[in-house]
Amino acid sequence: MKSILLLLCSVICVSACAQNIPNAEAQIKNALLAAPADKRDGAAVYGYNSANQLVPLRKGSNELICLADNPAEKGFSVACYHRDLEPFMARGRALRQAGKQGRDLFDTREQEVKAGKLKMPGHPTTLYVFTAKDEDVMEGGGGVKNGYLRYVVYTPYATAASTGLPLKPDAPGQPWLMDPGTHGAHIMITPAKQ
Repeated sequence: MKSILLLLCSVICVSACAQNIPNAEAQIKNALLAAPADKRDGAAVYGYNSANQLVPLRKGSNELICLADNPAEKGFSVACYHRDLEPFMARGRALRQAGKQGRDLFDTREQEVKAGKLKMPGHPTTLYVFTAKDEDVMEGGGGVKNGYLRYVVYTPYATAASTGLPLKPDAPGQPWLMDPGTHGAHIMITPAKQ
């Protein structure tokens, strides 16, 4: 009896979770909100299946990879990044799945880059992140209102001296350098929210 009850609960849970995952078309449409307009048609897109696993939804023909919003996480967040960042991004996803977060995750990747186990691009590469509140996302891929787009340009081991950038912004939208001198050094461009 307990086995049947457990099986029934599992089926109900999987069914409920699957109902919250948008179809592939909606996931692709929303994921591309993070991409520059001239890159959208050729971008590869990954999204979530009924088991909430990240899977390819569309092959790409250019250098951009886009990720759909994870329906298991609070808020709406989609991202697109240069394909040369994929090893770095994939490793971050794997470490998060293993329970690492914050500084622990950062330090693990730093050690792996220094040990030659994780390769970072040898050139600047861009990440675009588009976010919104859950209530601003239209059902069924109908779009997003009040979305916010920020930009991250990865420049491994860059410093304030090598870039001429400040380590914090003095004004909204001003580029600044985060994590200087590390594998994860990146230029943040965070426009003022309206």
